[in-house]
Amino acid sequence: MAVLARQFLSYVGVSLAALAVHYALLATLVETGRADPVPAALAGYLAGAVVSYGLNRRLTYASARPHAEATWRFGVVAAIGFGLTWLIMAGLTRGFGLPYLAAQALATGVVVFWNFLGHRVWTFAGRPVPVLSGEVPGVR
Repeated sequence: MAVLARQFLSYVGVSLAALAVHYALLATLVETGRADPVPAALAGYLAGAVVSYGLNRRLTYASARPHAEATWRFGVVAAIGFGLTWLIMAGLTRGFGLPYLAAQALATGVVVFWNFLGHRVWTFAGRPVPVLSGEVPGVR
């Protein structure tokens, strides 16, 4: 349990860096009138994902999974998080009229847990060790 807690704290630290990029782009796009809050949130999400991949691979999960495998897995988990962000942002800003930063904070709260678990159990998880039939690992 302590390992999981340390890993989650590392993930939160990395997420703060990714969130800084995400929120900076979101606010810049909305406040300069270049984008509506929903597409601006999605652009921020993508920019934050780039930061998140590199830092989480190295610091949080210390993954040895090859980039060729990890990047597409990261993309699948991130795409689901992207969809969740869209649904939550659209529902809260357009459906309920919530200010975009409050809506983004709620979306972030949901998506951070999805991403942590998805990356922990699938994206960066250790690859299973193949066992030849009839052999027991560690026994000769």
